[in-house]
Amino acid sequence: MAVIDQFRDLERPAAMRRKDVVLMATITSFESLARPSRSELRQFAELFAPLFSASTEEARRQAVAALSQCPNVPPAVAFFIATQPIAIAAPFLTASACLDDETLVAIARTQGEAHVRAIVRREALSPTVIDALVGLRYPKEETDAKADTAPAAGADKPAAPPSVPSSVRAGTESSEAAEAPETQGKDRLEREEELREQIKALAAHIDRPASDRLGLRSLTPAQEALLVRFARNREAGFFASVLADALSASRWLSERIMLDISGQQLAATLKGLAMQPADALFILERLYDHLSERMNGESRAEALWGRLDGDECYQRVEAWRRADSYTYAAGPRTISEESELEAHHAVRPQLAAASSRRAPQAVRRR
Repeated sequence: MAVIDQFRDLERPAAMRRKDVVLMATITSFESLARPSRSELRQFAELFAPLFSASTEEARRQAVAALSQCPNVPPAVAFFIATQPIAIAAPFLTASACLDDETLVAIARTQGEAHVRAIVRREALSPTVIDALVGLRYPKEETDAKADTAPAAGADKPAAPPSVPSSVRAGTESSEAAEAPETQGKDRLEREEELREQIKALAAHIDRPASDRLGLRSLTPAQEALLVRFARNREAGFFASVLADALSASRWLSERIMLDISGQQLAATLKGLAMQPADALFILERLYDHLSERMNGESRAEALWGRLDGDECYQRVEAWRRADSYTYAAGPRTISEESELEAHHAVRPQLAAASSRRAPQAVRRR
């Protein structure tokens, strides 16, 4: 019978569903605007609230779900949607990009714990919002209401048998009434602590420690030891080969990095690969003599290393690798292939010199 009733609803006059249709049509036309003007934003804000209030709950859910993916929702409409009951506002709080930090903090402080849980599920939260969420305390109106109604509920219970003394009965009821708010208070504190732990975990995910290199390109201990060894002996050719192998790039890229006489590109590469600072400073001072000069109690290499940001260096190195992969689509050569190529290039000048010495003799024979 429920299915039949739903079909009967579709057969009813369109006037009964006109508000829902107008609401969805308004949202659809607004979403089609790539860059709405100020007048269009103002007009949409004026139309949305009355239509939303007059529509059914199902239409409201669909409207909020659609607007959660729209990047141009006016601030007034965004705040209006975010302050709706959590059953309607949850997708908007979780996914909408139109809620700035101030709005999120205001909603968290005024709407309660359910809205905060939806905000925590957002993909990215700024440190400002995280700090505000961590410091929140949620008064439990429901707990207070239950505590207030507990004595009234006890009054409705049937009287105890006459054999139980009234003093014992009164003491039992008072102890139960005292334990109920205490238990509820513990549950509330546990839920708040759980929410704080989730927010702290989210903050740790955003501000990842420098030691966490999971999924990032890093130097192996063998590669790091080889780089230090070849830098100590100033064997630039072998150093470039190991660096190219660590970057999974061509020999040309590693040589191009080393040709920067300032040493900044090599320093950025070593920091992007998370090399130990002591080894990196030794390499820089060994390959670039001017970086070993000391100024204000530290070497130029130490000053250069301190100015570099690890994340920025990693992004820069990855950009170099992408550009190198476009140029050398055949893929990087291994160290053995590089050695064979160097030997081949070393033999070619000797062959050219020998052929140039034989050419005049052939001319004289003629």
